[in-house]
Amino acid sequence: MIGDIAKLPASVEDAALARPQVSIATVGDYVALLKPRVMSLVVFTALVGLVAAPGTIHPVLAFTALLCIAVGAGASGALNMWYDADIDSLMSRTANRPIPRRRITPGEAFGFGITLAGFSVVVLGLMVSWLAAALLAFTIFFYVVVYTIWLKRWTPQNIVIGGAAGALPPVIGWAAVTGSISVEPVLMFLITFVWTPPHFWALALIRADDYARAGVPMLPVVAGAAATRRQILIYSLLLLPVGAAPWLLGYAGPTYGVTSLVAGALMVAFAWRVCTLTEGERAASAARQMFAYSILYLFGLFAVLLIESVAGRITG
Repeated sequence: MIGDIAKLPASVEDAALARPQVSIATVGDYVALLKPRVMSLVVFTALVGLVAAPGTIHPVLAFTALLCIAVGAGASGALNMWYDADIDSLMSRTANRPIPRRRITPGEAFGFGITLAGFSVVVLGLMVSWLAAALLAFTIFFYVVVYTIWLKRWTPQNIVIGGAAGALPPVIGWAAVTGSISVEPVLMFLITFVWTPPHFWALALIRADDYARAGVPMLPVVAGAAATRRQILIYSLLLLPVGAAPWLLGYAGPTYGVTSLVAGALMVAFAWRVCTLTEGERAASAARQMFAYSILYLFGLFAVLLIESVAGRITG
């Protein structure tokens, strides 16, 4: 009897805590964990790699490959939010995510992410290609472990190195069709890899106070706004020839060549504006415009690659 009494909660509050908690998460909360806006760009670049690859793939297998890539990207997002829950709650940009709002517990997010990661890799391997599955597994590992857990809180070069994860989807799409890797998907990888720093640093300039409050060593926090603006310009200048490389090396047509040169020149122009406008609302506006245009830049280049690939299959 005494032992039974000892097991009773000490207070009403303890009793409440001892009861199983009912999850209040909705479908929308779980969708938010997947970072759907990021996922959409990942799926699109993977689609371009899949369509541009030589050879054929059954439509069902093509859909399966894209679904697995999307689920893998969503798993990365959920695991990123699980680990970053502490800093997400300190930043205005991320404070409304499901975990900081206590709609989903970190444990639920972790389980959700791990389940999706395992599902996406295994299904892609069994149904489509084990090389594509291995690349997807490496992408998830790189984004979650190398970028989120290690680089993000350790070095201002986090986004430069970590950008490799976001650049791999077209390579995965290509491997799903061919079972191999060649120059063309590597060029797509390089375009996204070089594009990532100026794209993300434009946002970091606007959100520098957020990152400083959370203790994340983003470049504007560690090196200052002036150094960040110079790096944005340097990477944008580098992106101009890298973006044109598929055309320069004969892997894309003249439409892509013209598009890459014009879009790349505009990217440099936006970066120059960010670099020269350094104070007040005009500087913040320049950074926001740079960030918005950079998304359009990448979408435009990959859209033209997709159109040229489809046109080549029709006429060929």
